[in-house]
Amino acid sequence: MGKFTSLIGAASLALSFNAFGADAPETITVTSSAFDHHGMVPEEYSAYGENKSIDLNWSNLPAGTVQLALICDDPEVVTIGMMATPFPHWVAYNIPASASGLPENMAKDAVVTGVAGLEGMINGLNGTSRAGYFGPRPPVNGHLHAYHFRVYAIDSDLGLAEGLNKDELLAAIDGHVLATGMLMGHYERKEQ
Repeated sequence: MGKFTSLIGAASLALSFNAFGADAPETITVTSSAFDHHGMVPEEYSAYGENKSIDLNWSNLPAGTVQLALICDDPEVVTIGMMATPFPHWVAYNIPASASGLPENMAKDAVVTGVAGLEGMINGLNGTSRAGYFGPRPPVNGHLHAYHFRVYAIDSDLGLAEGLNKDELLAAIDGHVLATGMLMGHYERKEQ
């Protein structure tokens, strides 16, 4: 049954990505000083710790990029049968293409203010229906979770209003994604 559940989870994740941006090349490089690609997300960035957002940096944006969007989700919850779709931990959009990244510990306000170079950025709704970053918080169940920080290069200023969740953002950017890139980190809650 576990293998069957894993296959269904992988198929639903593939279908979800195919619908939104799968035709776009994965050429954007996404990094963080908090962990390496496929590394462990430190406790301080989890909802068990300080719940502060990681810093992100990106490069290799394609020509014609006007804005960026970011979605961080945990597809492992589908694979292990906890949820039907990946849980969104961070949804952000209207990020100026001139920005080369996001600083650590960003405010969770819907409209980002006071951060140079990020004027107009919106923190959308995460899986808890709140704006901003919500760090890893898997149950203590022996499963290593994966957190995909995916950046989308958008070909136009879509002027998206605040309050969009992951699905609404993906629908809004459909047909406008030039390229994507992803940083993936793992987190597992262990018995204390």
